[in-house]
Parts: sequence; structure tokens; C-alpha cells
Amino acid sequence: MTKSNKTPTRREAMKTLALGAGAASLPLWARYAGAQSSAPIRIGFQVHRTGIGAAYGRWYDRTTTAAAALINEGGGINGRPVEIIAEDDGTDPKRGAEVVEKFATQYNCDIGFGTLFSHVVIGSAPRAGELKLPYFVVSEGHHVASGMLNRYTLQPGITDVKSQVQAMAPFVANTLGKKVTMIFPDFAFGHDHRDYFTAAIEAQGGQVLEHIAIPPTETSFTKYFPKIPRDTEVIYHVMVGPAVLTFVKELGEFFGPQRPEMFGFIDSLEAVDISSPGLEFLEGTYFWEGNPRQAQADQSPYDAFYRERVGVDANGASVDDARDVSTYSHMFGCWETLHVVKAGMEAAGYAGPQDRASLIEAVEAMTDMPHSNAHPQGAKLFNGKTHQVFGHQYITKVTGGKLLLVHTTSIEDTLYPDEADYTTQAF
Repeated sequence: MTKSNKTPTRREAMKTLALGAGAASLPLWARYAGAQSSAPIRIGFQVHRTGIGAAYGRWYDRTTTAAAALINEGGGINGRPVEIIAEDDGTDPKRGAEVVEKFATQYNCDIGFGTLFSHVVIGSAPRAGELKLPYFVVSEGHHVASGMLNRYTLQPGITDVKSQVQAMAPFVANTLGKKVTMIFPDFAFGHDHRDYFTAAIEAQGGQVLEHIAIPPTETSFTKYFPKIPRDTEVIYHVMVGPAVLTFVKELGEFFGPQRPEMFGFIDSLEAVDISSPGLEFLEGTYFWEGNPRQAQADQSPYDAFYRERVGVDANGASVDDARDVSTYSHMFGCWETLHVVKAGMEAAGYAGPQDRASLIEAVEAMTDMPHSNAHPQGAKLFNGKTHQVFGHQYITKVTGGKLLLVHTTSIEDTLYPDEADYTTQAF
């Protein structure tokens, strides 16, 4: 059997996650001495440096740089150093596809990696498939697991909206109320929230009274709030972009002290200091967090290690500037995805583009991803058929100006029936 046709076992795919710690003690020359090639593994990093995703992109960049440095300290991948080739896509689907093409044809990258905003993923993934470039996205849209993309596109480092809202809905219905108004961005990511949370809350005996879709480039929001029905018990909000602070401030000004219960996805507050003036009304409200921004009382050693390596303090801000608040709930996906890439390449014996199919098969063979330095957000379960990972979700409550953890879901809470099987697609 040739290398490119080999399908690794789960044990082979996963054991590499445990390797590398001892290699860090070796001198630099020795770490790469056994490699068949000294050429770097080139990872094309599609980063939102500009556009509405810029705040996320900056922290995705910082996390990616830290993860690559750690991997290189441990000997790289298959004894070869990792080189990150970053390119701005402007958070734009058309530019995203152009960036993917540059990775494959100009920069000779082994893989593409990093995309967050779902409309950019949807615009870029078809070109990655055409170019046969493995494309590891760090988004949250359901577009991968739904089957709408292709075998070359995988999401092994961050969970998707459908699994997140399915796990959140019982808490919302049983703790906060069953009559919900949803406020969400008017593009694919927001539409996933609209569709999947509506179904999930109805399964709990609740209902969505109103869907309020807002353009993601909007800069003022007050004109949308009169659409909220008077008998709303819970406002479910998830907004993105540079105007999120304005959004949450105007929401508070609109309601004053007589607000309904509020359940927000932390997207509405990512990169925003929760102690900012005007956000006092958030006291007592709840947030979904993919990874708790503030270090909790039971902080794991893996979270502590990850924070130290990326340079994030206990409040979720840069250690260099307390005003520079991270996108902590999302950026861990870059760290974890790069470790999955390392494990997959080493299980596949990856030596170059001729082994891309073998790399994808190696990742498809993965299942359990244990809580570890490689996976500091928590343990995960990867579904090789749908190319989607599943993991724990976290609900925090604003208490004394802090985001304190009040509920952690099980991985089982997030699972849903397969909607695709990418492994049946030819390469």
C-alpha cells in the first residue's frame, strides 16, 4: 500500500499529540536533524486583517503565531519547521477565494488555514477544493457539517453553531424564559443562529416571537429595537463587527432597568471590555462562551499554559495592555487546529503536496481529542464523516462585573445526526 493511500488508525493519528515535549529540550539543530527535508511546512494563513473581522483576525494571528512557535520548539512537524504565510482577505468572500489561489499557486503552501467569517469560508472553500488544497477553517458556521462544501474543507478545532445552540436551548428555556426575540447579523453565521436556535427552543416548548436581522456593517442599532414584542421574556443576541460596543450600549439605553432576561453569544462582546462605561446593565445577564474569557476558579493547567503562551491575562486581555481584550471565545480554534494538523501530518507521514489526500484521511480517522495543552478549551470528539468537531460549551453569568461560569454542557448535548459523509467523495 502506498503512503498516499494509507488510512491511519485513530491510535496512530492521536499518539502524535503527546510527542514533542521532550524534543523542546534539544538544541535547534538536533530538532530537525532527522527530517527527510529541511524545507518548512508552509501553512497559508487566511487572516481577516481588515474588514469587519479585523478584531478577530488580530487575535487569530497572535494565537497562530504562538502555536507555530510552540510546535517548532518541539521539533516542528515530521522534523520540519512550520512557516506561517499570512495573507489578508479583507473579510471578503471574493478576496478570500483569491487568497486561497495564491496559497496554492504562488506561495506553494501545503495547506490553507484560519478562516473565521462564514461568508468568507463559503466563498473560499470551493476554490480550495478545485485546487486540491486542504483547507482547515476556524469558523463556527454549519456550512462544513451540512455537506455544502467539499472533502478538502475541514473544521476540526472549533464547534459549529448548530451544536452550540442545541446545547444552550434547554438552559435558556428552563432558566430564563420560553418567549424569545432573536437579534442576529444578516449573513450566513446569523442565519445559522436563526434557523437552529429557533428549532432548538421550539423543541423545549418555547417559541421565537421575532427574528431581527441586522446588517453586519451597521453602526447604529436603536431603530431596530422597537421591533421587539412587549411580551418577550428573553432577548437572544449575537452580533459581530467593529460596532458591537455600540450595539450593547444602545440595547441597554433602550430598555433601561426594565429589561427582559438576556442571553447573548459572547460575539456581541468579543474584544470588548465588560467594564466599559454603559455596560452596567449587563449585570445578571448570561453569555455563551466557546472558551471562558476570564480564568475561572477551577482553571485547568492547560488553560493556564495556553494563556501564558499567547500572552493573555486572567481577565482575557493582553498581558501587555489591559485595554486590549482578546477574542478568547474563538481564537483557541487556531491553536487547536494547528495541533490537529501536526497530528494528521505525522500520522500520514506527510512529505509534500502529493500526500494531501493522505493528510485528510489521517484527520478523518481521528475521534477523541483529550483535554490537553494541544486542546486547552476542553476534550473534543471529531466526526470524520462530517469534518466537524464537537466539544463542551460554556454559559457564564455577569456577576460583579465578571463572567463567571454557571453551566458546562456535555459533549453529548452538542451532537446531532450526520447530514453528510465527505469520506465518500473522491479526491
